Amino acid sequence: MTPFTLTLPGGRLLSVERPVVMAIINATPDSFYEGSRCNRVGEAAAVAERLVSEGADWLDIGGCSTRPGADLPEEAEEIDRIGHALYEVRKAVGKDVPVSVDTFRANVAREAIENLGADIINDISGGLLDENMFATAAAVKAPYILTHTRGTPAQMQSLTDYPSGVMAGVVAELQHRLDMLALEGVNDVIVDPGLGFAKTLEQNYRLLTGVDEMRRLLSRPVLIGLSRKSMITRLLKIEADRALAPTMALNLMALTGGAAIIRVHDAREGSQAVKLALALADKFPQI
Repeated sequence: MTPFTLTLPGGRLLSVERPVVMAIINATPDSFYEGSRCNRVGEAAAVAERLVSEGADWLDIGGCSTRPGADLPEEAEEIDRIGHALYEVRKAVGKDVPVSVDTFRANVAREAIENLGADIINDISGGLLDENMFATAAAVKAPYILTHTRGTPAQMQSLTDYPSGVMAGVVAELQHRLDMLALEGVNDVIVDPGLGFAKTLEQNYRLLTGVDEMRRLLSRPVLIGLSRKSMITRLLKIEADRALAPTMALNLMALTGGAAIIRVHDAREGSQAVKLALALADKFPQI
């Protein structure tokens, strides 16, 4: 990966010199992987402490499941879920651990950044589900994670036709969104190819083998989120709770292919994958 910096709200500079482990905390009752759910009082704090102790570099907090068929909470409920989780997480791990808010709603993103202590916006819709998201990211001066998708969560798996090939199509669509962000003044952008979002099983793996190609074409750090996803479970015919080993194998592949960030449910194994990738690149970490 190529080192990069992000300017967080308030002007704090985050310098990224090696691959980053982003660990998932879901303040939802229905996320696809039960092990990531935090719903009881105090649970988010305990999970955050554990994830950081196991090697998480930053935490990603979501209050709205976007898996196909999920019931979307009202905006106020999503803010309430995220607010409680962020309060507990900040109390547990302090302000030095970067925290992103996983939301496609501009008002939720604004509240999380301005009043709840989040640093980064992680929008799985790439601005498609809320036309105000790009302007909001500019207004709150937060780095933005731009994920590729098409349509809504309910529609996306019917929108997998890429006439010029999935890599060319995804890169072109991400570049269009990057241009729109630049017009709003948002320049600290990380790209995510959106594995599992408007992609066939085969297309997911084609994108995974092309991480460095995407990084070079878009000149942006690349985030890969494949932890325990259906691209693994469908291929291997296993359930999500049996998908840790193949997740680690594919994360190592993504890292050696140039990924700057891996988004994981399992911080210890994600951190191990980073150490292995650094060793393979002859950049041995302090172990």
